[in-house]
Amino acid sequence: GGQEATILSIYTSMFHWGAIVAAPGYSDPVQFKAGGNPYGVSTTAGENGIQDDIEDAVKHQAQRTVSVAEWVKAGQNNQ
Repeated sequence: GGQEATILSIYTSMFHWGAIVAAPGYSDPVQFKAGGNPYGVSTTAGENGIQDDIEDAVKHQAQRTVSVAEWVKAGQNNQ
């Protein structure tokens, strides 16, 4: 769908900058409550704001990003 394509396009730009992408994949069941997008959480905003059911997936994705950053940092320190 369009949201997935948008995320992948953003990732392409990030790769040009040398970024490491920490996509959530299917690493936690909360991803499925938020639509099951393995590339990252996305939503649309309507009259009532964003979907309520994505908050847990957003928290999981943020924690995964922090964890991956810690792994990279720890690996860098071991060289």
